[in-house]
Amino acid sequence: MTDQSPRIATVPMKVKLLSAIKEARYLPRTLRLVWTAAGRWTIAWAALLVFQGLLPIAVVYLVRAVVNALVAASAAGGDWPHFRGVLFIAAPLGAVMLLAKVLDSLMAWIRTVQANLVSCHIADLIHQKCGEVDMAFYETPAFFDKLYQARADAANRPLALLENMGGLVQSGVTLVGMAAVLIPFGFWLPLLLVFGALPAVYRVFRSARMQYAWRATATPIDRRAHYFNWLLTSAPPAAEVRLFGTEGHFRRTYQDLLRRLHLGNLALMRRERLGELYAGGLSLVITGTALSWIVWRALRGLIVLGDLALFYQAFSKGQQMVGSLLGNTQQLCSNLLFVGKLYEFLALEPKVVSPSRPVPMPPLRRGIRFEQVSFHYPGSDRAALQNFNLEVPAGRITAILGANGSGKSTLVKLLCRLYDPDAGRIAIDGVDLRDVSLKELRSSISPLFQMPIQYSTTVAENIALGDLPGSPTADQIRAAARAAGADEVISRLPGGYDCVLGTGFENGTEVSVGEWQRIALARAFLRPTPILVLDEPTSAMDSWAETDWLDRFWQLAQGRTAVVITHRLSTAMRADTICIMEHGRVVESGSHGELLAAGKRYAAAWASQTKEVSRGSGLPDPLQTAG
Repeated sequence: MTDQSPRIATVPMKVKLLSAIKEARYLPRTLRLVWTAAGRWTIAWAALLVFQGLLPIAVVYLVRAVVNALVAASAAGGDWPHFRGVLFIAAPLGAVMLLAKVLDSLMAWIRTVQANLVSCHIADLIHQKCGEVDMAFYETPAFFDKLYQARADAANRPLALLENMGGLVQSGVTLVGMAAVLIPFGFWLPLLLVFGALPAVYRVFRSARMQYAWRATATPIDRRAHYFNWLLTSAPPAAEVRLFGTEGHFRRTYQDLLRRLHLGNLALMRRERLGELYAGGLSLVITGTALSWIVWRALRGLIVLGDLALFYQAFSKGQQMVGSLLGNTQQLCSNLLFVGKLYEFLALEPKVVSPSRPVPMPPLRRGIRFEQVSFHYPGSDRAALQNFNLEVPAGRITAILGANGSGKSTLVKLLCRLYDPDAGRIAIDGVDLRDVSLKELRSSISPLFQMPIQYSTTVAENIALGDLPGSPTADQIRAAARAAGADEVISRLPGGYDCVLGTGFENGTEVSVGEWQRIALARAFLRPTPILVLDEPTSAMDSWAETDWLDRFWQLAQGRTAVVITHRLSTAMRADTICIMEHGRVVESGSHGELLAAGKRYAAAWASQTKEVSRGSGLPDPLQTAG
């Protein structure tokens, strides 16, 4: 693999203050987000910030008073009556310092609560957006890069931004107080603090831009590294990795990706540390100059010992506050850049949406019509469907039969409005699907797919997911399982309906694909919808399981409108209408008997299959070879 680390590590990025100001537009939105998630806690946090910013000012004045009192007591002979007065000054100092510790602990607790609330709120926003965007988004790497950055790089940024702003406020309050303390010693001292910070200001903005540029470049590499880590550590690919001996290749690829990330991070850190070294050296020179000047004044007797202590604390604390301000400014700039990725993700807009004024879902008395439908998958030049026409009669079972790649599954996706056609329309009783509410349309369809989602929950919860709005009872769940023939499978499981399916969590039990399909069929029995859609539902079953499963499905389909996508003649033959698809078009249609009598493609495929069956072998896809 080509080493791209030097290119990644030295991405050119012009550092502009105007660019940072531009990113500040995210601040109001971030504050609203945090307020929505943790409003009351944010008020408490802000009040504590101001109070904590004032405490250091009280400390330096109290220290000066204590030092001066000690000097006076020593000069008066050092007996107890004189030192007793020192205690009256030291007690408030101790109380203030103790209060600072208490407030630190209280602030840590408030921040923890804030972090939990904001994190949960942002996760919910990301999940909501993932549920809103079109299926087309899930077919582009750019979407997953945005999702990765929003989830991994940006999700914690809003609260971090609030922390940075709080740090700026707290440090600013303290710095203003320390500047007021220093001005009597010389008006130029606060200016010296500011002047010494100028190189660090430049470094702050430059560092923030460098970090942002590197993360933008590293995201695809990081995401790919996670993918190879999944290949090496997860159950689904484990068998094939062992059998094909690809473990070493995947490990080398993973290590190479990590090395590229490591080199990029090192290059970034090296440039940041050099900037810090320069800024830190200048800070030491300024500190040394100021301290030398004030010590010289003390030696000449121009200031007392307490004033020297006051100056040292105020100047040191001022420098700390300048450093804190710069650190928070750097993090603020960096977080502003990254939080933009979160808002960029949340700004994604789906094209498949409900109409502003939806019409009611038709009662489905006539049927479903595909009228001159053309469709390309995003990024593909090949038409999945071209001027496609099909009629699915209401209350009947229509099987769509064809070879892989003929466009069968595309019909399901369009019918469920996972995509919209490029041209033409799909209508239910003459009403365009795009005129119906998405929620109402999808709640009218029960899907059964080749590989049903294997939810790692209990059997009862797996089945209940078919009709959550209906709040199914235990009796209804059991009835659906019996109708689907899943009750026999469930009876053999430890815990029965309370058994957790899947081995991803503790005490889970794995079941076969066919058994998962029984559970999925039970979900369909529980879901009282007028439309049933099946996409290769029996492809993983043996002939005995398929026969029983189909018998139960035909029972479920009675009185409903069903679309069965399949490449198996044995599945299609019992449908009321069979449509043969080829290259995105229907080339034959009719009942099993009508198609046999026509003597065309379906009849040839049927004859080929029955001949092979009589010889004792199966024919996986007769439509691939029939002429």
